[in-house]
Amino acid sequence: MEITKREEEYLETIYLLHKNKGVIRVKDIAKALRVKPPSVVDALKKLSEKGLVEYEKYDRILLTDKGKEIAESTYLKHGLLTEFFIEVLGIPPEIAEHDACQFEHYVHDITVERIREFAQFIREQCPYVLKQFLKEKLEKNSENQKAPPR
Repeated sequence: MEITKREEEYLETIYLLHKNKGVIRVKDIAKALRVKPPSVVDALKKLSEKGLVEYEKYDRILLTDKGKEIAESTYLKHGLLTEFFIEVLGIPPEIAEHDACQFEHYVHDITVERIREFAQFIREQCPYVLKQFLKEKLEKNSENQKAPPR
């Protein structure tokens, strides 16, 4: 079954809303994704047809087991990528968060696993090198922020 990037975003949003709030309504999803409620209803109908959500008009919204599996996988990729971008590459958190949100939908599971393994290896085998790399990046970032615009 083909799942689009946008559908993954909806599933991940539903997953997070359910985790944090419990009962989810169309307006909650619309607010989280910054879209209009009719767009959410259309997406929910498509996700329901694919067997990824249980949705009845004016009723609560639930992920099916398959929908939850996709949402959790997307969420875990997001977290791993954000952590990798911040802790290994020294990317500022707001940029890392944004990039992870984009990247999570296109990266293969094998690539994510290799990133996880690499990050663990670097932390365990080369902690000094990682610390030095991050120190240099932080110094460079702070210099760039102090420099007057050209």
